[in-house]
Amino acid sequence: MTKLFTHRLRVRYSECDQQNVVFNGHYLFYYDVALTELWREVTGGYASMVEGGTDLVVAEARIRYRQGARYDELIDIEMPLTRLGTTSMIVCPRFKVGERLIAEGEVRHVFTDTVAGGKKEMPDAVRAAFQPYTSAGE
Repeated sequence: MTKLFTHRLRVRYSECDQQNVVFNGHYLFYYDVALTELWREVTGGYASMVEGGTDLVVAEARIRYRQGARYDELIDIEMPLTRLGTTSMIVCPRFKVGERLIAEGEVRHVFTDTVAGGKKEMPDAVRAAFQPYTSAGE
C-alpha cells in the first residue's frame, strides 16, 4: 500500500488578498514547505543529500485553482509522488480544507550535481526512501 504524506498549515492574514482568499502565489510556497517536511520525514532531512553532492531543482510547476482558502483555515497538503525517474521525480500536491479541494497540481523536480552542474541520477538512498510513497509503484 502506498504511503501518503500530508502536511497541515494554517492560513495567515498576510497571505490573503483583497478578496479575503489566499493569494494564488502562496500555493507554491505552501508546496515548498510541505516538500521540506516530506523530505524530513522520509530521509531525515535535505542537507545530507546536498552535502553528498546532489541537489534538487524545480523544472516545471503547474497549479490548478478550484476554490479559495481563507484566513485562519487549515489547509492539508497531500503530497502523492507519481513518478520516480532516473534523474527526476514528480509530486502531485492536493490542497484541501476539510473535504474541499482548493487546488491541485504537478511539480517535476530534477536532481542535479552540486559541483559539475547538470542532471544527476537520483541517489539510491533517496530512491529507496521514497519508494513506499510512490503511487506508480516504480
